[in-house]
Amino acid sequence: MNSSQIKPFKVDIPIAEVERLKRKLEDTRLPGREIVPGAADRYGPKYEWATNLYNAWTKDYDWYPVQDKINEFPHYLADIEHMKIHFLHARAENPDAIPLLLVHGWPGSFWEFSQVWGPLSHPENPNDPAFHVVVPSMPGFCWSSWPPRAGWTLQDNARVFDKLMKELGYSEYMVQCGDWGHFVGRELGAKYTDSCKLLHCNFSPSPLPPGVEYTEREKAVAARVDDWVENHIGYAVCMRTRPHTIGIGLNDNPMGILMWVGEKYNEAADPEKQKLPFWTQAILTTACLYYFTDCIMPSMLCYYENVRHENFATFAMQPENRIQVPFGYTSFFWDTEPSSKRAVERTGNLVYYKGEYSYLWDIEPRLDSILDVKLTSPSRTQ
Repeated sequence: MNSSQIKPFKVDIPIAEVERLKRKLEDTRLPGREIVPGAADRYGPKYEWATNLYNAWTKDYDWYPVQDKINEFPHYLADIEHMKIHFLHARAENPDAIPLLLVHGWPGSFWEFSQVWGPLSHPENPNDPAFHVVVPSMPGFCWSSWPPRAGWTLQDNARVFDKLMKELGYSEYMVQCGDWGHFVGRELGAKYTDSCKLLHCNFSPSPLPPGVEYTEREKAVAARVDDWVENHIGYAVCMRTRPHTIGIGLNDNPMGILMWVGEKYNEAADPEKQKLPFWTQAILTTACLYYFTDCIMPSMLCYYENVRHENFATFAMQPENRIQVPFGYTSFFWDTEPSSKRAVERTGNLVYYKGEYSYLWDIEPRLDSILDVKLTSPSRTQ
């Protein structure tokens, strides 16, 4: 590959498309009441939650200030393996900054890192390390090409992203990942150790050692995971069995997309954090991105082509999937499968663990000093 295979890209949704979305939303007829009296959240998100989001989308949300925010840092399209890979590249002013690859999952997008790509690349404190931040859209998401064949896995994504980082001149780099992105990061940390030098995960399903007595937090986590598998896994079953059915049905249905992706934001995050003003915008922006780029259907291939939820921990324990590079893990209780230190350390070279309610940006700037990982000074072409 060469730099001619990387082209500048700007997010620019035509006014006609934004107006069409508004018309479709205004023409949407909601049921008008919850499914049964007193339904609350037993049948899915509360009806009030859905109507509040609908009202915010139709009355308050403005796409173009968000688009301006998205374009504050440059975007590109890279031609890799005959695919277009969309990515944001927030380069630090310091040429010796640490290359950092951020990998999203579902129902996320590159946008889920919008609160950190600026602080990580341009820290306010000059004594904090700076990062050259690369945020790609996984194949099938936003402006990246759809997976080119059946059987395309997250391990394929890892190979493509490693090529992307090298094309950018980053022969060595670090990775942050969560949700399905964890399996991309696990592959990089297990098999691309010449280039991937450090990994941080906020999602890492792992089995506890057999016969141990659970701590109170591990009991609470186990109860949450059991509840998730019993009562919240229907979305995954649909997508790992009938992505055409669901995908075609949702593709031109903005309220359908909002409910399908927004439900996970509602169920897989700290309820207190959902009170922040940014939270509604985050959900609506994600729904807009999925709608404007027609990616709701191909995004479902993560579920169809990869390991099933009940086998996540077993997958992590397989020797070929063991993380070889130093890695850190932050366990958020409200994530879909939070894990404990003594579980995660069985699946790789764990050197840092933090539980409960810490933030990504509390962790990343300290990783290089914690681990003393040295990267060679990279050259940069884009």
